[in-house]
Amino acid sequence: MTTTASILPSFANGLDRTLRGLGLAIWLVLAAMPSMAAEGAVRHAEIQSSEEGYVVNADFDLALTNRLEEALRRGVSLYFVAELEITRHRWYWLDEDVVRQRLDYRLSYQAITRAYRLSIGSLHQNFDSLAAAFQTMLRIRNWNVAERGELRPGETYDAALKMVLDTTQLPKPFQVTAFSSRDWNLGTDWYRWTFVAAPPEAR
Repeated sequence: MTTTASILPSFANGLDRTLRGLGLAIWLVLAAMPSMAAEGAVRHAEIQSSEEGYVVNADFDLALTNRLEEALRRGVSLYFVAELEITRHRWYWLDEDVVRQRLDYRLSYQAITRAYRLSIGSLHQNFDSLAAAFQTMLRIRNWNVAERGELRPGETYDAALKMVLDTTQLPKPFQVTAFSSRDWNLGTDWYRWTFVAAPPEAR
């Protein structure tokens, strides 16, 4: 018993030093990695009623890095996604998830025509300049996010909106690069606001 008692404190002290050293090593590795913080912001967002239900209007503040522009010119398509969440607070339980919507974009360069193409689902539009195509993507108008009856008129809801570069759709070599380079991690933080659902406009 005496031998065991003398060994245990020594083992515990050694384990404690090992764990502290491991924690410091992890912290140093994380500190050395490039920051993955979002580089953009949502400048304005609102939810309005329409004949069909409810629509989102929003403006985003994002800027492509030189590396992303170069990748576009070399034929790499960039995929962006705008995500919207609408929840309703419940004092007796977890908040209710009412709406979850996403809008998928594909930005590409057509070398033959020297035009930039912005695709939203099956719809697409060509632009003479990258700036024009990108600014169009950053301006959402009349995005139908909820049908009539999904929101209760007069009820208060919490909304959250963001836009990010979807690195999971990049070619595999670029996905590896995106993991450790802030040049490939472009997006906004969640923009949150509260609104009262207005009655849908009359048909």
